[in-house]
This record gives sequence, C-alpha cells and structure tokens, in this order.
Amino acid sequence: MSNQPFKFKHFSIDQDRCAMKIGTDGVLLGAWSSLDHNPDSILDIGTGTGLISLMLAQRSDAQLIDALEIEENAYEQSVENFEKSDWGDRLFCYHAAFDEFVEEMQDEEKYDLIISNPPFFSEDYKTGNENRDQARFAEALPLTELIEGASLLLSETGRLDMIIPFSEERNALNIGKNHGLFPYKITRVKGTDSAPIKRSLISFSFSETEPEIDELVLEISRHNYTEEFKALVKDFYLKL
Repeated sequence: MSNQPFKFKHFSIDQDRCAMKIGTDGVLLGAWSSLDHNPDSILDIGTGTGLISLMLAQRSDAQLIDALEIEENAYEQSVENFEKSDWGDRLFCYHAAFDEFVEEMQDEEKYDLIISNPPFFSEDYKTGNENRDQARFAEALPLTELIEGASLLLSETGRLDMIIPFSEERNALNIGKNHGLFPYKITRVKGTDSAPIKRSLISFSFSETEPEIDELVLEISRHNYTEEFKALVKDFYLKL
C-alpha cells in the first residue's frame, strides 16, 4: 500500500523509497502554514517526499521554493516528485545537512518562510526512559539547531512554521526566544475532542506580539472528520 503513489488533488507523490511516509502531520503543516505575508522565497527543512514544498507551491506564488533533505533515497525521491509536478520550475532540493546548509547560505539567501516537520521519535514508542527518549527525539534534528539555524536564514519579516509534539512546545518557545523569535500563532491539535493535545503547530516571527492561540480537533469519531479539519485540507485530499 505505502509503495503506491499517494494521490492528492493537484499532484501525486511517490514514497516507496522514503522512510518517512506521508502522514497527517505534514499535510496539516502544509495546509495550516500562514501565507498572509506573501512569501516570495520558502525553505522546507527535512522535506522527505517533498510533500510540504509541493503543498506550498500549490498554495502560493513564491518564486523560490528550496527544500533540504539529508537522506539520499528521500532526496532523490523528492527531486522526482518535484519534476513530475506542475511547479517543477519553482522547486529545488538540496542534498545536505542543515548545519552545512546554514553555514553556506546565511550570507547568501534569506527566506520569507521556513517550514519544517522535523523528524522526531514518535511519542507512541516511548521507552519510559526519559533521557533516552529525549536523545532519540533530538538525534534526528535537534530543535535548538533547527530554530537557531532558521533564525540566521529568515528575512526580517519572515516566519518559521513547524509542527512538533505538544510535549516539546514550551521547549521550542524558550529556544525561539533565545534567538529573537516569538510565537505569532499556535494551534494545538488533538485527535478527538476528549483526547489529550498531541501536536503543536507554531509560527514564529521576529516581532513580539500577543500570539493567536487556538485548538484543532481532527475527528468526531474514527474517519468522521471535523468541519474545521476538512476546511483546512479540502484543497489537497481527494476524498474530502
């Protein structure tokens, strides 16, 4: 099943060579990310299949959409997914580690939107050993490295958008503050109304304002999606 292309309304994604398959987190972030500041340049960190870059190409007029992927198979697959889409001329993927990319680009390029669904060790597989879980979460791409690097690549009016486990929200806000980035908007996501909050969608900017904070519930019951969730992703999912 996961080796079949994943078809969205305006593009399809091959994911047979990617460890990180398409999941709700990526779709949520790509649909939620606020484009009200009309970004002309976008950077997608850890693009995997290229999903979020493709969603933003569909949603925006940004002329430059750069993606970054360190894992070779995923990098090659995202390049193919970009090339077969309608927006191939605006999409470019770099095969590099984020720290190298930051070092190379911080004096060259500033982005109006930096977006990331950072790979993290899923909370569902917690071992009960807090230090080990923390290390496994951080190994993939430490939040500190992600936020610090993004602060060096963002334009003055730029935004940094990410989706992370809710348990990491306070940590992310503290790191952001240390690098002059403040929450502009926070949406806390839960599976159903009675479920605990599972994810935080955070948009950072360099201006310190009172953040807009809201909640998003995905399902009323299994596969019976809320109107809010449907409204958010209706331009992408075929069956909604």
